[in-house]
Amino acid sequence: MENTPPVRHPAPTPQGARGRVLVVDDDPTVAEVVVGYLHRAGYAVEQADDGPAALTRFAAHRPDLVVLDLMLPAMDGFEVCRRMREHGPVPVIMLTARGDEEDRILGLETGADDYVTKPFSPRELVLRVDSVLRRARAAIPVDGAGPLSGGGLSLDPTARQAYRDGRGLALTVREFDLLAFLLRHPGKAFGREELMREVWGWDFGDLSTVTVHIRRLRGKVETDPARPRLIRTVWGVGYRLDLEEEGPGTPADADRAGAGDRRDGADPAAAVPVVPPTGGRSR
Repeated sequence: MENTPPVRHPAPTPQGARGRVLVVDDDPTVAEVVVGYLHRAGYAVEQADDGPAALTRFAAHRPDLVVLDLMLPAMDGFEVCRRMREHGPVPVIMLTARGDEEDRILGLETGADDYVTKPFSPRELVLRVDSVLRRARAAIPVDGAGPLSGGGLSLDPTARQAYRDGRGLALTVREFDLLAFLLRHPGKAFGREELMREVWGWDFGDLSTVTVHIRRLRGKVETDPARPRLIRTVWGVGYRLDLEEEGPGTPADADRAGAGDRRDGADPAAAVPVVPPTGGRSR
């Protein structure tokens, strides 16, 4: 690919290191802090200050994870992430400026596994790195390693491969984990807080992360993502995986009404109107 060196085989992780992380940020102060904290946490760290340098280091020594700033000179983080992902899955945590919600959502849609807003706690970033790597390395899920199937979907958790009607699906680490979790619990509705806890392993975080991943997953597994038949929006609750065809007379209004949460990241559970008592005052 133009301006992208060919990716070599991953270099062995230095003995004793927990993993190899590539930090990409053009702010020397931020980069120094992030690299220092990751070093102290036991990671081997490489650093780049722009997109082309990041791709060169990525090609020379493929990392286990990339911490990637969105605002980079010469080539932005979206393009860097896209080019890295063309060579295979690699966990990516994006760094974004506080308040840039559209950038955060676009980062997730580009394929990032997580994002952290600036200014951020370096300790929190290390925890996020730990969490994303732990998920990426979990070849055998804790609640069952057998193949999963239903509704035309089939997943091999050990090989980390997914198919829809025999066609391979290009899923990110989080998308795969989310689909596997839903396939293990068909017909059960989950709120975004539950999904974040069970799939991401977090008890905190921006719930729009879940919304974006649901939207991306629908785009890959649904015949018509605008009218989902597999991953349903359960209005006032969250999401449910349906493996049976919709029967006659079964209302699909909840799924069409759920289109709003796919547009703006709102929680479907939060959209239930709260009516104040008669004579009361709304808060």
